[in-house]
Order: sequence, then structure tokens, then C-alpha cells
Amino acid sequence: MTSATPRSELRRVQDFLSGFDRRQAARTVDFPGGFAAFDDAYALSRGNNHVLVDGETDAEALPARVDELMARLPYRHAYVLDETVAEVCLGPMSTAGYRHSTSLLMRHTGPVPARGGAREVGLDALRAPVTASWHRIAPQAGPDHVHDLVERRAARRRGAEVVLFLASFGPAGETAAWADLYMDPASGVAQIEDLVTDEAHLGQGHAGSVLDTAVRLAADAGCTTRFLTARPDDWPHRWYARKGFETIGSVSRFERS
Repeated sequence: MTSATPRSELRRVQDFLSGFDRRQAARTVDFPGGFAAFDDAYALSRGNNHVLVDGETDAEALPARVDELMARLPYRHAYVLDETVAEVCLGPMSTAGYRHSTSLLMRHTGPVPARGGAREVGLDALRAPVTASWHRIAPQAGPDHVHDLVERRAARRRGAEVVLFLASFGPAGETAAWADLYMDPASGVAQIEDLVTDEAHLGQGHAGSVLDTAVRLAADAGCTTRFLTARPDDWPHRWYARKGFETIGSVSRFERS
């Protein structure tokens, strides 16, 4: 977390993530310091079936708790929103065989750009390009797994007051890049998620068009806190920094097959 970032601003982002996750879920199971989110319609999607720790919790008990809550699934997956809590959980979770990784939380602090050329689309417009992208990103994923990763976007409509799917298009009308925009104008928070460019359209400015459109729409809706997540070990976070995003914290992810 950068020293210039107020704790309250990071808390707003964490609260948004927790609230979105809870509303998106088909069902939840609470425990002290967090909850498990499930959606049997997308059972192979870890983004829809996991444990989320959004408060103080018993770190020593967490591995067994995740095992118990996710006993019906072939994988274990847990998120910890607070960095201090995650640090305490790291030892017990690692001892229990969990792999640890993080995603950066990046808040937009640069000038609000002019609206790019992207526009809102429905799920049908994204189905084919998103399927192709998952075959490229996760070639080991079977057909059922890819199906869940593609179709789970429908569940995201429950997560926030305003959920938009944005896309930029190539010269022949093909979908070139896309992203989700989740907004809660009442709290002034918006998240940009799953920004992806089709492989045939890399380096043509489509991702920038989608990102600029999302930032402008969020700003116009009164969302003064605009954020996204990025892997620290991949290049996009440096591109996001050039687009006016700064790192304000991180989310920990614990996984075990």
C-alpha cells in the first residue's frame, strides 16, 4: 500500500469486492471473519466458488475451514482481502499445502480520459471471443471448465447496481477487446475487470479504447474511486500505471488442487 493512500480509500475498495462477491453468489455460508461463496451453475469456476476472508479470522483454523466448506469441490480456493490478515494466514495455509499468490489493487488517480470508442454489448457478443481467449490462456482447461469460465459472466449482473460489458471492434465488426465495468454510484466506487484483447488484435489500441471508455463512464456516473486488479508478475500492471493507475494494496489468493 502506498503511503499517500488513505486507509479509508483502500477499505472502500475492499468493501466493494466483498459486497460484489456476496451478491454475485447463488448462496453463501458465513463464518467469523468471512464467508464462502458458491454457485453450482458454474461449479468449475473458482471465481464463483471460494472462501473470502474480509475481516479478522482464526488463521490456524482457516485451512480446515476451507477444506470443510469446499469439501464437495475438487479444488480449494480462498481470498484474503487485508494484507495484514493475509500475512498471518500465510504460515498455516502454506503448511497445509496451499500455494500463495497476490493480485495488486490499482486505483485510478490520473486525468479522466475522453471516452474511447468502445461500447456496451450483450453476453452473446462476447461468447465466441471469450471462449477463444480461455483456450489460449488456459489450454489445459477442458470443455466443461471453459464453459463455466465463459458463462459465469451472467452471474456478475447480480454483483453491483450497474454492470456493463464493454467491447471495442475491429474493421470487419469483430470483437477485438472487452472488459467488465461494475459500478455502485451510491458509494462512488467502480471496478474494471477482465480486460482482454483478442490475440489477432494485439497492439492496435483496442484495450486502451475499452479502458478509457470504462474510466470515463465510471467518472460520469459519480464514481470517484475507480480501481482494477492486476498480477504483479505480469506486464499489464506497468501499462495500467502509465494509464493513471497506482497500486494501493493487494489481495492474497490461496489455492490447492
